[in-house]
Amino acid sequence: MMQSKDDLTSPKKFRGWLLDLYPSGEGETTLWFIAESGERLRLIDRFQPKIYVYGKIDDLERLTNQLATSKSVAAWRFVEKYANLTDYERSKVLEIDITDCRRIPFFARKVLRLGGYEKYRLYDVDVPDTQMYLYGRDIFPLAFMEVEAKGKQLSYRLLDSVESEEYVVPPLRIMWLRVEVAKAGKIPTFDDSIGRFILKCDEEDIVIDQGNEKEKLLSLVRVIRERDPDIIFTKGGDSYLFPYLARRALVNYVLSDLILGREDVPLKAKRKRGITFFSYGRVYFKAPLRRLYGRVHVDAENTFIYSSCGLQGLIEVSRTCRVPLHRAARASIGAIMSSLQLYQAVKDDVLIPWKKREPESFKSAWDLLVADRGGFIFEPKVGVHDWVGEIDFASMYPTLMATRNISAETVLCGCCPDSTLRVPELGYNICQRRVGIVPKVLRLILKKRADYKEMRNEADDPLLKEAYNQRQDALKWILVTCFGYLGYKNARFGKVDAHIAVCAFARDALLMTAQLAEERGFQIVHGIVDSLWLRKEGATPQEYIELCREISSKIKVPISFEGRYRWIVFLPSKTHTGLPVLNRYYGMFENGKIKVRGVEVRRRDTPSFIRSAQVDMIKVLAKARDSATFIQCIPNSLKILQGYVKKLVEGEVPIEALFIAKQLSKHPHEYAHNIFQAIAAQQLMREGVSISAGQAVKYLIVDAENRRPNRRVVAAELADPDTHYDVKKYLELLISAAANILNPFGYTTEKLYDLIIYGEKQIPL
Repeated sequence: MMQSKDDLTSPKKFRGWLLDLYPSGEGETTLWFIAESGERLRLIDRFQPKIYVYGKIDDLERLTNQLATSKSVAAWRFVEKYANLTDYERSKVLEIDITDCRRIPFFARKVLRLGGYEKYRLYDVDVPDTQMYLYGRDIFPLAFMEVEAKGKQLSYRLLDSVESEEYVVPPLRIMWLRVEVAKAGKIPTFDDSIGRFILKCDEEDIVIDQGNEKEKLLSLVRVIRERDPDIIFTKGGDSYLFPYLARRALVNYVLSDLILGREDVPLKAKRKRGITFFSYGRVYFKAPLRRLYGRVHVDAENTFIYSSCGLQGLIEVSRTCRVPLHRAARASIGAIMSSLQLYQAVKDDVLIPWKKREPESFKSAWDLLVADRGGFIFEPKVGVHDWVGEIDFASMYPTLMATRNISAETVLCGCCPDSTLRVPELGYNICQRRVGIVPKVLRLILKKRADYKEMRNEADDPLLKEAYNQRQDALKWILVTCFGYLGYKNARFGKVDAHIAVCAFARDALLMTAQLAEERGFQIVHGIVDSLWLRKEGATPQEYIELCREISSKIKVPISFEGRYRWIVFLPSKTHTGLPVLNRYYGMFENGKIKVRGVEVRRRDTPSFIRSAQVDMIKVLAKARDSATFIQCIPNSLKILQGYVKKLVEGEVPIEALFIAKQLSKHPHEYAHNIFQAIAAQQLMREGVSISAGQAVKYLIVDAENRRPNRRVVAAELADPDTHYDVKKYLELLISAAANILNPFGYTTEKLYDLIIYGEKQIPL
């Protein structure tokens, strides 16, 4: 049951969970709660965000004379805050209450113009409005709390905590929405009519396929209103489904009735463009947000956290980082992690800069040579090795940042030039008077993740075990991202010097670990940044565990024994045979678990047929007890390969198993060469599909050497059961995948091709 909008003025007190929030009227925020009674309550809270201006006191005084006539300003006052991240004393700044959060961008630019872009520095300007509300009220999404409403004024008493690990998730109503399009061609378009809707709610399938298109749309609205879900899941809702529904509603003159949220706000028919961005060496595409006010819409094809960590992981990062659920589903993990840092800054009275001004310290050529070195490595010896043990540092870089107090404001701080805490090799001083924002944030995440892993291992209930695993997995991504953001030029609390300091501590830790291992008689087989592969004749698992304890006690970073491999194969470079590659290997632990890194089975663009072939070959090799029996298993592994070759040559492979998915690094028309993914993307564009850089394109190779580029591949959406694949090209890909795991034993792509296709004798080892 939902509360009437007319019943908002009477005082009301209840206990429940915060589900959704968004700006509504002038200076107002609308919030939706799930009450203990099961009601879904809509309440309004008066909220006027604050921004800050820093400058000379005389200039700030003159600025206040011009604020009196501004419609954007509700009030102002002088307060003391930390204006710069590196300041260790507060400064006097001008605090301005803005009448409505949507006025902030315009007002901020106006202030800058008044000062000629030189006199004033602005803070807390571009923090997302809903997050600033959560910070200001010190609450978080899905927090269990007591709420008292007096008209349009809410007060909260938290009965929950961000630190809590055994919190209760409210009884969420979940619905999956799918539409089948009555497409006229191979690819559905906005001009195709609706075939039917399929709604999945409480394990029940609801099919809407009766009546004309208008009646189907109105039936959809009615069912969603009656079932009243809290979360609606879709596949492609942001990029296609919701814009398509809005278009069909417009054509049928019912757009104003197409209300899928809890507010009387219909879907918009206007097509929005997504954004393309570059991150960690790859180009990504993010579809625009399609908002359902009062409900949470999650597009399973436009979310990283949900697709990687499930609903429990999404809820965990939303709560911990104070990001609304719908935004956490779509935001990058870096943006989610940054929210926790922003909250910590607000809590510590540190102002959030609108334009970052923290420069990198000056370095000579020699300083750069010493500092800019990254992590330390020990190159592996290519080939198969017996009884190698693997030890891994647990979240090494985040732990170093937390325990060594590494943050932008603490490294090379001005208050502790004589600090005893120094960066190895570089000699940088680290602050001892205060704990940095980044370490404060990481200590919470590190503790929660370690606790969740322990709770997962101890839980007997499979559902509880999976929930804890999803939560720790989501927090893992925050820890993975925090180090990269420390050196990111636009990060609010990042600084290159701090990034360099972490690398220096990591190198020191790995070298010390290697020394301790060698003192105990272990031989280093391979080492990379935060992991070591060690071997010692006759060593027991207990000896590895004791080594880990000694390392942890001396380095103050947790390190765990992952297990011993019966055998492990370190693979060479594809282009330079004989040269080792740091992260390409596969092996089998004593307990029978197989670990694979850096080969086709781990790549997203590998066709499922080739992935299956490589997996089955490795499974045969996994029957080996040691390196000697491993060699004996190779002929049986090659028989598996022959079976896959036979299926491919005889046309027994369904084309769906041969689709290749590639991400576009630029717009399809910007490619200088006719590479396969560009050809497939151009085919889709000719069919009316909108394609942007960062999107993934699936295609089938039909004639790789055809002189006409357009006939070399077919986009997956345009292929049909009668489409024939290029046997020769897929044969090359299949044999190349096999050669990648057998290369150390003399099986190159060329030799394997001759052996499998022409039946030459097996290569002597």
